Amino acid sequence: MTARVFNFSPGPAVLPMPVLEQAQRELVSLPGLGISPLEISHRHKWFDGVLAETKTLLCELLGIPSGYQVLFLQGGANLQFSMIPMNLLRGSSHNADYVVTGSWGQKAAQEAAREGAVHIAWDGKEHNYSRLPSDSQ
Repeated sequence: MTARVFNFSPGPAVLPMPVLEQAQRELVSLPGLGISPLEISHRHKWFDGVLAETKTLLCELLGIPSGYQVLFLQGGANLQFSMIPMNLLRGSSHNADYVVTGSWGQKAAQEAAREGAVHIAWDGKEHNYSRLPSDSQ
C-alpha cells in the first residue's frame, strides 16, 4: 500500500482507518441485508435509519433546537449561494450585504444578485484577499 496521504482541503476529509476498514467491509454487502449501501434504495428502512441517526447526531453535536429541521441537500456551496437569497432576498425590498473575502464570497454575491439588490459591504480584492476587514471597516 502507498503511504497514506491526508487531505485537508475543503470538502472530503481524513477519516480514521477503522472507519475506512468498516466501510470497505460493508461496501459489498451490508450485514444482514445482502446488498451494498450503493445499491440500496433511498426509500429502504435501513436508509431511513441512517438519516434518522445522522439527524439526531447532528442536532446533538451542533446544539440544534427541536423547533428546527435538518435538511440533506445535494449541490454543495454553490447551491447554498442560490438557495439562501432565493429564500431571504427574492421579492424583498431589502439588500443583501456581503463581506467578500475571496472567490467563494464573490460567487455568493453574484448568485444573490440574481435574486435582488446586493451591497458589497467590504471587498478584500485590493489586499489580494489576504485579510479580513477591521471592526471600523
